Parts: sequence; structure tokens; C-alpha cells
Amino acid sequence: MRSRPVASQTDAPERPRVNESRAPRVDRNTGVHFPRLYWPSFAAPATIWLLVLFVIPFYVVVSVAFGTTDFFQNPLPVYQPWYWSGATFIDTLHRFTASGDVGFYRPALMRTLIYVPVASFICLVLGYAVAYYVARYGGKRKGLFLILLISPFWISYLMRIYAWQGLLQDDGLINKGLIFIHAIGSPVNWLQGRSITVIMGLVYGYIPYMILPLFGQLDRVDSSLLEAGRDLGASPWQTFKRVTLPQSKQAILAGLIIVSLPMFGDYFTNDLLGSTKTSMFGNLIDTAIQGQGQAPQAASLVLMLMVLLMVPLWYYLRATKRAQEQP
Repeated sequence: MRSRPVASQTDAPERPRVNESRAPRVDRNTGVHFPRLYWPSFAAPATIWLLVLFVIPFYVVVSVAFGTTDFFQNPLPVYQPWYWSGATFIDTLHRFTASGDVGFYRPALMRTLIYVPVASFICLVLGYAVAYYVARYGGKRKGLFLILLISPFWISYLMRIYAWQGLLQDDGLINKGLIFIHAIGSPVNWLQGRSITVIMGLVYGYIPYMILPLFGQLDRVDSSLLEAGRDLGASPWQTFKRVTLPQSKQAILAGLIIVSLPMFGDYFTNDLLGSTKTSMFGNLIDTAIQGQGQAPQAASLVLMLMVLLMVPLWYYLRATKRAQEQP
């Protein structure tokens, strides 16, 4: 008898390949099959709306920056890229890079690069302490503490800064208190262009944005990890350094981004608490907008600020992506 030939694996019919990227996804909890674009489709309308509200205004700013002005010195945007002129943009950039009286924009840029990191660091130190206390020791009063932290937003920022103006006057409560404890001998002119006044004003205005993300992350840290660290003989500082701090790294980066990015464009705080001696990048934009025929210059400053802010934002996105890829 002849033996039948054994079919090899190569003789078996090939199964049709399925494109995994287009295959429906299965919910592990319910077992329901969802199309690949099912959930992203819910975010599509808002994403498209935000893109439209960003792309169109951004293109207008670019058209103004590389455009010109009319006879009455009003901005005349040029929407055709082949007609753009970079003369105003280059001249504005030259005011940062040139030396002497020509580079009169450089001091404002340097002050911004100093004020913002210092104010952000102070927000981080104070905000972390407050968020840590509320998350660890708030107990049943966490809701009350959060209400107290958010309550300043119920009052206009303008009114709050005006209140600080009254406190920082020569006869204000700040000078009276410092004189009472013999910290100073005579009233200090806090509103006469002092860097410390502007920095503390930035801290006061933006510190709630630092506290909230830190609290949200610290409140989710598993207490069993802290107990395990103490059981293994770690001191409170070692437990904080090796357990709590790494767990809150992403919240720290998020808080720094949320706080520092608006500070770069802030001009209101310096207008009310500082002077021209403490002007920042945002004040340059505000002055150019109010100036006659300086709209292309103001738009060029906006573009430069956006490029400057892309550096910390890129680092945050890169760090976030790395954290998500870690097991």
C-alpha cells in the first residue's frame, strides 16, 4: 500500500492577513468590539474646533508680522505668502541681539528669563508644601481646603492686584508691619520698580495653578508604598525622596508648564506693581500693540514668544511620553 504524503506546513492554505491597525478593539471589561476610531471620534468635533480657532488666528498673526501698514498706520495683513516681507521681523529680532542702545529689547528679555524661573520655583516650593499637607493631613477637610484654594479665582485678578497696591503703599499694612517688628527703619517704596515686588506678584497670581495638579497627584499616591518604606527602615526624608517625589514628577512638570507659560506673556502684573525698570516680554508686546503703526512689530514679538515657549513645552511632552512608555 502506498502511504499518503504528509501535507507540509507550506502546503496549507494561507490565512488572510488582518490589518491590526484597522481591526476592532475589544473592551477587556465588557468584551464589546469597538471600531478603532470609535472613541477618538468623540473628541474629533472639539479637536477640529480648537484647531480652527488656533490655526486661523495664528495665520492672521503671521500675516500681520510679515505684512505692512496702510496710509493711516493701521495694520495691513498680507495673506499671500509670496508677498510676505521679513524686514519688520528681522528688525525686531535685531533689537534683541544687537549691543548698545540698538538692543533695547534685551533687558526685558533677560528680566523675563530671570523672573519667570524664580517665580515658578517659589510657586513649586510653596505649592508642593500646601498640596502635600492637604493630601496627607487634610482628612475630611480636604474639600474645605480646596474651596479656600480656588476661592481667589472668584475675585477679579485686577481687583486682587489693586488690593496689593494698597497693601504695598508707603503707608500700607506691609510697611507698617515691617516697621512694627523692626525689620525696616523707614517705609520702602515697593511700587517703584522693584524686582521682588513683581516676582511675588507673579507668585500670588499663579500659585493656585501649581497647587491643584500637585494635589491631584499626591492624593493618588498609594499610602501602602509609604508604609512599606517606613517598614524597611527608611527615614521620612528617604521615603519622600524615593517614593513620594518620583510619584509626583509628572505633576511637578505639569504645574511648572501651567504656571510658567502664562508668566512669559504676563504684562498686567508689572503694569500695576512695577515700572519700566521691571518690564518683561509681555510689556513689549503690550506697548507695541498700543503704539501707532507698530502692529507688525507686535505680531513679530508674539511669534518670537511662541518659539521661546516651544522649548519647555517640547520637554514636557517628551518627558510625558517617556513616563507613559515605562512599564
